[in-house]
Amino acid sequence: MGSLRTEEEPENGFPTSVKAFEPEEFRRHAHLVVDFIVDYYKNMENYPVRSQVEPGYLKKRTPDSAPQDPEAVEDILRDVRNDIIPGLTHWQSPNFYGYFPSNMSTAGFLGEMLCTAFNTPGFNWITSPASTELENIVMDWIGKMLQLPNEFLFAGGGGGVIQGTTCEAILCTVVAARDKMLHKIGLENITKLVVYASDQTHSAFQKASQIAGIKRENFRAVGTTARNAFAMTADGLRAAIEADLKAGLVPLFLCPTVGTTSSTAVDPLGPLCDVAKEYGLWVHVDAAYAGSACICPEFRHFLDGVERTDSFSFNPHKWFFTTMDACCLWVKDPTSLNDSLSTNPEYLRNKASESKRVVDYKDWQICLNRRFRSLKLWLVLRTYGVANMRNFLRRHVGMAKEFEGLVRKDARFEVVVPRNFSTIVFRVSPMGTYPSSARAFGDEGANELTAKLLESVNDSGKVFMTHAVVGGVYVIRFAIGATLTENRHINLAWNVLQEHANQMLMTLT
Repeated sequence: MGSLRTEEEPENGFPTSVKAFEPEEFRRHAHLVVDFIVDYYKNMENYPVRSQVEPGYLKKRTPDSAPQDPEAVEDILRDVRNDIIPGLTHWQSPNFYGYFPSNMSTAGFLGEMLCTAFNTPGFNWITSPASTELENIVMDWIGKMLQLPNEFLFAGGGGGVIQGTTCEAILCTVVAARDKMLHKIGLENITKLVVYASDQTHSAFQKASQIAGIKRENFRAVGTTARNAFAMTADGLRAAIEADLKAGLVPLFLCPTVGTTSSTAVDPLGPLCDVAKEYGLWVHVDAAYAGSACICPEFRHFLDGVERTDSFSFNPHKWFFTTMDACCLWVKDPTSLNDSLSTNPEYLRNKASESKRVVDYKDWQICLNRRFRSLKLWLVLRTYGVANMRNFLRRHVGMAKEFEGLVRKDARFEVVVPRNFSTIVFRVSPMGTYPSSARAFGDEGANELTAKLLESVNDSGKVFMTHAVVGGVYVIRFAIGATLTENRHINLAWNVLQEHANQMLMTLT
């Protein structure tokens, strides 16, 4: 009888001295990585917020092919510091105010670590019962925090699922609405289906509609105006629907937004539902950004009317201190999702699924596999509690009020739309106090100066903001929501803006 091989000896001709996972080696490497992350966060304010590299920079710093032999984790982390970090725009920087926040927390980090550690696909109940059942529980928890109607909760016959992004969530609901309608009018009429949103609605809705087979020309962007703070109106929606009915088309789906990307406008759910339900439309509420704030009683009124909608979603990975990715979607009628999205091959059949006593989340989403996202939300909610979550959000809103006050006091700027949450939308004022030769530059000139100011500020690397165009007006969006942002950072941002505005406006003399 031959002797047993030692660990170093080849197995089937292959060396075994290097293992893909070894617990103690993982412990050592993990400590190194955690130390690296902590140092990164401690030094984050030393980095320019927006990356200053040129396109193609990284190819010049990396080999043409992957290494044949192992490299030390210390060497890899050195390259992360020297080569990767310079190419990052630092979304977690306290001086990041662009787009919408993508914030985090200690609990969110730890939940992500556990999610990765378990690495369970979780596509049906039997693959990991805890993954499915915790998601059921967490979605009902958050639904109650938002005071969603009982019909949206598992306890009330509805239910929630954690998708990856808003686009996925909307796609699932558009497909469900599409199939429900086509069952009534026939598959051959898919080209007649029309979907509705405002001209401020995120492009994710248009992308989801196109993927679902809605013709591009059947996407209706109902116009908005400054008079209504760029919110969709019931009259505008009704006019669009009536025109489509006269043209022989079939109204299908409405997507109002609570907190639009350009200006955080809020579409009035109640009046819009009055119209939508009159014509039999599925109504999905996109509250990707502002949904988080609605756990605070003082913001909950923005969801008034949600009881008459069919589905609702928001993104915890924006402003809910939960790392990417996580989009919470609730539906009143889970069967509508299942009918459109379920597949039941033999190799996935099992007694639990056939009993109809469990949720198989593969039938609530586009993909089969899915991450254990509920674990990080569970950690966030348990670690901080509802009261502290509300206070975190209120703190950001308080800083937004402070910044808004600074803008309003400076005659060179104007706030373009009312602030609803923690995002301020402003521009260089066409009627501000400037050198006499520059008084009459008007809206077009104000647009040009605002764009020039934003570019100058972002080039400095000290802060980062982004723009939008609303009603033909070029605006700067100042979105507060980074976890590390404090009042001193708001004051720094204002000082940077003033400094660059001074320099720019002096050239107008």
